[in-house]
Amino acid sequence: MSKFDELKKEYESVDIPEELAGVVKRSIREAKQEKAKRPVMRNWLIGTAAAAALFVGSINVSPDLAKAMAKVPVLGSLVEVLTVQQISFNEKTYDADVSTPGITGLGDKDLEAALNEKYLKENKALYEQFQKDIAELEKAGGGHMGMDVGYEVKTDNDRILSIARYEVNTVGSSSTVMQYDTVDKVDNILITLPSLFKNDQYIEAINNYIAGEMKRQMAVDDNISYFTADDEYADGFTTIKPDQSFYISDGGKLIISFDKYEVAPGYMGIVTFEIPTNVIQDYLVSDVYIH
Repeated sequence: MSKFDELKKEYESVDIPEELAGVVKRSIREAKQEKAKRPVMRNWLIGTAAAAALFVGSINVSPDLAKAMAKVPVLGSLVEVLTVQQISFNEKTYDADVSTPGITGLGDKDLEAALNEKYLKENKALYEQFQKDIAELEKAGGGHMGMDVGYEVKTDNDRILSIARYEVNTVGSSSTVMQYDTVDKVDNILITLPSLFKNDQYIEAINNYIAGEMKRQMAVDDNISYFTADDEYADGFTTIKPDQSFYISDGGKLIISFDKYEVAPGYMGIVTFEIPTNVIQDYLVSDVYIH
């Protein structure tokens, strides 16, 4: 049996550590208790992952992780972001490193459990796809492939928790995808971009600012390049999407994020734009989050 097969078998068979099992089971128990007495969620939250069901039996975590679960404090002892799963693989010309976050301490246990389930499911699916891709490459004679999946806490204050999750794939060249979740820790709400605004007029305001900022940056720095609307060699930026990636900074600013290659050449990597609040002020529902 090859090292690859051994690691795959270990990944699929290792039991969930007792420490993590306690966290997950406690979340399930508290979620059921809270659900019985909690009023109906706000309408604009419907459609998020908050209604997803938890699974436990299929979660596999390395035994070594139970000895050294990484804990990153977010709000004192109330809310924490944990590394609940760490997968490492390295054989021949293939390597992968997958770190999965988990949240504890949110007031809404349904939301907490749904986010944690999403993170585990997504990363498990990514690793399983990585294994399949290796098998296909081996059939074709082999090759080079790498995957780096992880996370970082972008914002950590009394109200906002913004978690960025990244996926870097390397096959010849590399691509990077970034996803964000922004949570109101006080009111226990998963914040979406449209929920910040009264109507969709914010889209044009943000589009105009970003288009102008791209041109401004390129005019002052020859090392900066973007795909603009008048670019003859590529489809240039015209508009953000309704579900555009974003997060809220510690200073209460809206940060719009684009994946590698989305609006700029690969060497620019992940591209972000901080939107001045005065550009979107008239369209905001309130100044609680963005100010």
